[in-house]
Amino acid sequence: MNKAELVEAISLSADLPKSTATRALDAITGTISAALKNGEDVTLVGFGTIAVKTRAARDGRNPQTGATIKIAAAMQPSFRAGKMLKDAVN
Repeated sequence: MNKAELVEAISLSADLPKSTATRALDAITGTISAALKNGEDVTLVGFGTIAVKTRAARDGRNPQTGATIKIAAAMQPSFRAGKMLKDAVN
């Protein structure tokens, strides 16, 4: 499902115009991004938790040359599914 399909599904299920559903989806994703940028976890009870984890620096290889390169440490978003979502998928 892409963004347009998600907006369509939100529009139908919430009986909203597509423009309103688009603005709502953009507001949600923007708010989640801002919270993660500030180091906060976002927990949606039953759905899951989105958090930022630190990925340690490590050595890697350039696949073309085989040369060893240093890969810098980075912050990476991660998602941990909640019980209701796990149950719905299974």
